[in-house]
Amino acid sequence: MRGPHNILRLIRTGATFERTGAMRVALDAVEAPPRLRVAARVLGWPFRWLGYKGDPDLPPVTRAITALGPAYIKFGQILSTRADVVGTELADQLRMLQDRLPPFPTETAKRIVETELGQSIETLFSEFSEPVAAASIAQVHRARVAETGQEVAVKVLRPGIAAAFRRDIDAFHFAAGFIEFLSPGSRRLRPRDVVSHFESVVAGEQDMRLEAAAASEFAENTKEDERFAVPAPHWHLSGRRVLTSDWAEGLPMGDREALIAAGHDVTRIATRVIQLFLQHALRDGFFHADMHHGNLKVAANGDVLAYDFGIMGEIDEYTRRVYAEILMGFIRRDYRRVARVHFEAGYVPRDQDEAAFARALRAVGEPIFGADASRISMANLLGYLFEVTERFGMRTRTELILLQRTMVVVEGVARSVDPQLNIWDAAKPVVSDYIKSNLGPKSLASDMSKVVQTVGRFGPLLPRIVEQALWERAHPEDATPKSEGRRAGYLPYWLVTVLSLAAGAAIGLALG
Repeated sequence: MRGPHNILRLIRTGATFERTGAMRVALDAVEAPPRLRVAARVLGWPFRWLGYKGDPDLPPVTRAITALGPAYIKFGQILSTRADVVGTELADQLRMLQDRLPPFPTETAKRIVETELGQSIETLFSEFSEPVAAASIAQVHRARVAETGQEVAVKVLRPGIAAAFRRDIDAFHFAAGFIEFLSPGSRRLRPRDVVSHFESVVAGEQDMRLEAAAASEFAENTKEDERFAVPAPHWHLSGRRVLTSDWAEGLPMGDREALIAAGHDVTRIATRVIQLFLQHALRDGFFHADMHHGNLKVAANGDVLAYDFGIMGEIDEYTRRVYAEILMGFIRRDYRRVARVHFEAGYVPRDQDEAAFARALRAVGEPIFGADASRISMANLLGYLFEVTERFGMRTRTELILLQRTMVVVEGVARSVDPQLNIWDAAKPVVSDYIKSNLGPKSLASDMSKVVQTVGRFGPLLPRIVEQALWERAHPEDATPKSEGRRAGYLPYWLVTVLSLAAGAAIGLALG
């Protein structure tokens, strides 16, 4: 229930950060201004006794986040990829949130597997290890299928995870509404819609059957991609709370020293990570939306291995074209083009000044180009971008949240592998290929083909629609309430005529 009781949950969040010492560390990491530090201290200190103690063996911020629960852990996973925002030391501390959280007992996992699959562990698997990785939603066991001897990964949902997430998200909803009430200007950022979007994503992540379906679709889409592999799901060994898939053997993406020691080209790997994400987002419109270090490995032959498909992103073809044009505009430093695309797509209100918006984008983009990647302050860049969105009244696009979030995470992963990576140089070939394939004559022909297919499906109805429209136009005096209602169900006369002519011309061209 989204009621005032959630105030205690939010106060406890601040109190936990204060009690564990995480408040000071977090404020130092983001270089918070003095006024914010004073406000946080004044608001947090009186309620310190309400905060969770957490595990004293963990660093302060990690200790606070793990004590607060899975929804906070998800946010910490994102920050763990952004050493350029929170600093290398804090990012390294947060990285344990990706796959090294405290596991639940193996016996509990076995009982869940047996209940879900309806057979004993011994019948299903000849080997079943202790947890090899544990994250916020589930933990993974290494096992061997009894029937075939194949080595697999068995992912088991944490018991009670649904209730824990409901409690956290309930508090987030309350906080979002409270923020909108106190600060009407924040409504353009649509905090309640953002929380609802996060809620829907997390809900899907708690059904392993959906993750298996996502893995299967993703594997089909990417089967021709070079230097990339996806572990296949085993449907007969999976259920709502259990997912069994091929075992992925490789070095962790987050261990740069181990990759170098194994002889891998870290620059090539980092570039490949960026390009794979863009290929999947632009080409397929279906991408891995949780590509942090804990979900990526590097195989002995240098292939990038991706797993954990609980969170997937999907964008339609129009949005892909808009996104590609924006990226290409930045790559070419054509800020007028970037601004124009934003206006055409409706991302910026029409009453704003396009030229002024282009200059604001230039102030964002120019410091990046020609600069050493290690000297770019992503914290300052993100802060200025937020100022730009506020100044021009841009509203949060919930359909782009996963895309934008994943881009931030993927960039962080790539830079952790190769700190000197030029993100724009890595992105350019993929975006250029997409632009050539989807914004030229081939794209126009493809679009026309889709129009023909759509019109063709409605072909049998066209004669009746045209006849009805023409008759009612010629006999308006005979219109009755019933016929008026019937007329409302048909297309406008002029549109029917245009569609009919277009259909005839398109079919004629196709046959010719």
